[in-house]
Order: sequence, then structure tokens, then C-alpha cells
Amino acid sequence: MSFFKKLKDKFAGNAEAEESTEKYKEGLAKTRTGFTSKINDLVAKYRKVDEDFFEELEEILLQADVGFETVIELMDDLRFEVQRKNVKDTSNVQSVISEKLVEIYQAGDEEVNEINFVDGLTVILMVGVNGVGKTTTIGKLAHRFKNEGKTVMLAAGDTFRAGAIEQLDVWGKRVGVDVIKQSEGSDPAAVMYDAVRSAKSRGVDVLICDTAGRLQNKVNLMNELQKVHRVISREIPGAPHEVLLALDATTGQNAMLQAQTFKEVTDVTGIVLTKLDGTAKGGIVLAIRNKLKIPVKYVGLGEKLDDLQPFDAQKYVYGLFADGLDKEQQAEDAQTDK
Repeated sequence: MSFFKKLKDKFAGNAEAEESTEKYKEGLAKTRTGFTSKINDLVAKYRKVDEDFFEELEEILLQADVGFETVIELMDDLRFEVQRKNVKDTSNVQSVISEKLVEIYQAGDEEVNEINFVDGLTVILMVGVNGVGKTTTIGKLAHRFKNEGKTVMLAAGDTFRAGAIEQLDVWGKRVGVDVIKQSEGSDPAAVMYDAVRSAKSRGVDVLICDTAGRLQNKVNLMNELQKVHRVISREIPGAPHEVLLALDATTGQNAMLQAQTFKEVTDVTGIVLTKLDGTAKGGIVLAIRNKLKIPVKYVGLGEKLDDLQPFDAQKYVYGLFADGLDKEQQAEDAQTDK
């Protein structure tokens, strides 16, 4: 059974899942336009699967920012699988690539993208450099959690960037949640203390905390985040329950460097990859997961409130290969009808 058919059967009759799959298809259009056209050209160029075919395929994957280590692992798996299944025709390789990419991402942990909600108050710390869409992501997460029936509160912990508090306040009003804030230049730990106390007293389900995004001085960043951690965990043992790192997908390998830096200074539990719809190099998702072993929990697939989607490896890979997989399925269906 083809990758496409498995995905279609998995979500058949589930309108929400089918809508989400379509968002991935639309959101990855820019990556797919370049990526798929190169794959199609490669398939047209080679009629049989040989070493020259693999070498050019490797180059295409590297250009899509899949990452060197991931590509090497994938090529080894592909060579083995092609030999095992005795795949001769290049047109049958796309489905094999799709399945292998999903396997590499999941690495035996299918539910790795889920948020760690706890009984009582769940505290989520949002970190990331300025300009990656951190505040917008917080607003969209608040909207999503509220729609799931949870009560949500925001903490304006980025007290250094001009306009950051006002920006979060605007998002709070837009999605209808309270924002705990102090004046610009205040101690972020003091804001967190107020926010946690307030969220506990009001019986809030989820508190999402914004933080400063300065990377110029790693020592200052580390001290600041550690102080915030201490204040939160003193009030709620085990908190924060998630530390989500916002990364801009359009920055490619620079996003990898940011992820490595933040991983050094704080315990990042998940990635929110913003602006995935704006890049032609959407393979960065796989590079992050495979190299840093940090799961991607959400991806930004557009500007609308509900375009921030929980990450799903199968939908993501389908989004990368949708055009080719659709054609493959049509050919399969035509063969069945004969």
C-alpha cells in the first residue's frame, strides 16, 4: 500500500484531520514547488534506480535543508530498502522516500509532538530570539488552547524589547485572554511571580510566558532564564512543564544555530517552527529533529489564527511530496480499475 493510501485511510471520515492535512499541503507549497519539480526532473532523467540517481537525489535533499546527517542516514536506508523491495523504476521511489522520512522523524516515538498538560496549572515558557514570531505564536497558542476549552493567561516577561508588552497585550485582547504585565524594564522574574500567583488564584488551566530574546550575551540570557525558572518552580514544583523554542523556518541553518544555543542555556522541550509556508527549504524540520533530538511540536503554515498546527510527521511529508504522491495514487487506482 502506498504512503498516500495509508495516510488517506488513516484520516478517512475525520473532517478535522483532513482539513489539517490540506493546510500542510497549502503551507508547504513553496517548498514543494522547488523540491518536487527537482524530484520529478530526476525521475524523468533516470529510468532506473542506480548510484547516479542516488547522488543527485542526495543533492536535492541537501538543498532543501534536510541536513547532512539526516540525508546520509536517509540515503543509507533508501539504498537498503530499494534493494530489499527490488525497486527498479525511479517513479516508485517517492513513496519509499516518504515512508523513510517519517520513520527518521518519529524514531519510534509517534506521539512526541504532544504538549505535556498536567492536572491544575500548566506553565509554558516561550523562548526565542526577537523577530521569529514568538509573540504571534503565543497569541495563536492561546487561541488554540482556549478553543479546546482551557482557560488561558499570558505573562509579558519580555520587558526589554520596546513594544513587546503592548504587542502581547494586543494579542490578549484579540483572543480574549488576560495578560499579566508590568512596566517596560521591570524584572522578568517579578512578572512571572505575579503571573503564576494570579493564574493559581484564578484556577487557570494554562499560563504561557513570554521571555526576552537577546542572544548577544549568552551568560545574561542563561542567568535570566534560570532566574525565571527558579521563580516558577518555587511556586509550582515541576514547572515550567514545557519550554518551547520559536524558530523562523525562513532562516534555514541559522535556525539550527539558534536551537543549539538555546539548548545550551535552557532545557528546551519542543520547537515551534514559524513561517514554514514562507520558505522553499522546509526540510529544516527534519534536520532539527534528527540532529538536536528536540521534537517539533507546532508549525506555522500561514497567517490565520488556526494556521499554527500541531506537528504531524506524516502530514508534513505528504505536504512535501503531495503532487507526486497524488499522481502515484491515481496511477495505482487506474491499475486497480483495469
